[in-house]
Amino acid sequence: MPVTANLVKLLDKDYQDKPLAELVDAPVAALAGVSDRAAAHIKEALGIKTIGELGRSQYFRTAKAIADLAEFDK
Repeated sequence: MPVTANLVKLLDKDYQDKPLAELVDAPVAALAGVSDRAAAHIKEALGIKTIGELGRSQYFRTAKAIADLAEFDK
């Protein structure tokens, strides 16, 4: 079953029509709002170069889990 998602507002224009399989290998700067300079800082600080690496990062997964759990702890 194919998966579709409207990613227009989430990605830079050059990446909006790419399939998900290609997006995981796209640079972090392909995300809307992430500049090349910010992506370079992320790479330098955490060694993360692609959207897939960012999404699978233990730091970001942990932060997401804590933020989600905090919503229920109010």
